[in-house]
Amino acid sequence: MPTPQPSTGSTTQPRPAEPVTPGKKPGGYYLDDGPGANPPEDLAAIPDAVPRPEPVKVSTTRPYTAMGKTYTPMREVTPYKARGLASWYGKRYHGRATSSGEIYDMYAMTAAHPTLPIPSYVRVTSVKNGRSVVVRVNDRGPFHSDRLIDLSYVAAWKLGYVGEGSGLVDVESILPGTEAAVAEPPKAVAVTVEEPLPAAVPATGVFLQLGAFGSRENADDFLNKMRVELDALEVPLHIWSKDNLFRVHAGPYADRDTATREASRIDERSGLKPFVVVR
Repeated sequence: MPTPQPSTGSTTQPRPAEPVTPGKKPGGYYLDDGPGANPPEDLAAIPDAVPRPEPVKVSTTRPYTAMGKTYTPMREVTPYKARGLASWYGKRYHGRATSSGEIYDMYAMTAAHPTLPIPSYVRVTSVKNGRSVVVRVNDRGPFHSDRLIDLSYVAAWKLGYVGEGSGLVDVESILPGTEAAVAEPPKAVAVTVEEPLPAAVPATGVFLQLGAFGSRENADDFLNKMRVELDALEVPLHIWSKDNLFRVHAGPYADRDTATREASRIDERSGLKPFVVVR
């Protein structure tokens, strides 16, 4: 499989170009790619990326060549808007390093783009159904001339084109600090059940699951957000780590009926739809 080579002096490492399996639509499953075997139980609960000011990584701004074409990345976050075909990448790259040096998490709200600044944030809207997500650009690609952007598996799932392989979208940059940006929630100290807690959290019992993530950082961000949104309800929240997934749980509760009533309160307050889990 050909690997794009950066221009002289570049340290950018774009992902390899994706060969398309015969019979599959462009952007669909290829080779051994596809959804993960054990995805989080509620993909819909995974929150959008939260735009915040971040310095552009200098190493990702140097020109590079991929599939015979030279790209010149943007050096700063500026207004950007385009319409084009969005594809997605999944388990084949899950756990690998991205062009930013960060580890790719197919269950995180991220994206790859040939020239947008790394990192930066964009709103991606499906032309077909009007669904919209906010993702953080931290990787390079796609390198096919007919594609505009590569979304993570979960972002594509939320937009509804995972099964089709690709979809027509509008991509618009978000400049942190403007009206288009989403305010970052106040930070709180996040803990897991493996760490000392202010109050003991039992390992077994009846709980509510609000979300599940492939990375601890994403789980922490979601936990902090929920602590702010559900503050008035005084919901006891914590992170339960098991099988390489980080689940945000509320509880414990005395029984399923109590947990179900609490789930309704959380739904009314935040729009989330927690479900009962027994561990």
